[in-house]
Amino acid sequence: PILYSYFRSSCSWRVRIALALKGISYDLVPVNLLKDGGQQFSAEFKAVNPMQQVPALKIDGITLSQSLAIIHYLEDTCPNPRLLPQDPKKRAQVRMIADHIVSGIQPLQNLGVLKQMGEKKMEWAQNCITSGFQALERILQDTAGRYCVGDEVSMADLCLVPQVFNAERFKVDLGPYPTITRINKALLELEAFKVSHPSRQPDTPAELRA
Repeated sequence: PILYSYFRSSCSWRVRIALALKGISYDLVPVNLLKDGGQQFSAEFKAVNPMQQVPALKIDGITLSQSLAIIHYLEDTCPNPRLLPQDPKKRAQVRMIADHIVSGIQPLQNLGVLKQMGEKKMEWAQNCITSGFQALERILQDTAGRYCVGDEVSMADLCLVPQVFNAERFKVDLGPYPTITRINKALLELEAFKVSHPSRQPDTPAELRA
């Protein structure tokens, strides 16, 4: 497999966690979203992903984009460890939390949107994340065990950790979100989350390395 990734992309990080959890080795091709006006806009990368976004994964003779589509494929083809619970209610909760983050928070504060916000980008990002986390904290109070849904790592957790990382980058006060903070801390102790961390990627700038 070949993963097109950017060290700080939260969508890429989700996929890196899934690959690490499932023990799938891969070659990484860095796509720098800032350099050269954004390498994702090159003709070469547009041929890989017409949406000109990371991640993209070449695997088993196909090329997939969109982090959750990639994770679902990995789940279907390499089911252990399972990232979607077998219980229908828990499975629905995992998908709900994942969608809450990947549809309701992350796109509103991603690079493309922030470029449009000019001087207000920090305030905009903080507001988007805060409103999303207010809802997410309440949801997790009902669903969480050790992790987002019960005591097993799921697709929801793969979405949560990168989003908390974004919140910290944008200096969001995490004090009002004790459940989010607790789960994030527990997940960051797991090896798959450590090796996939933005501070430990081949394309991580020296000053940001762990």
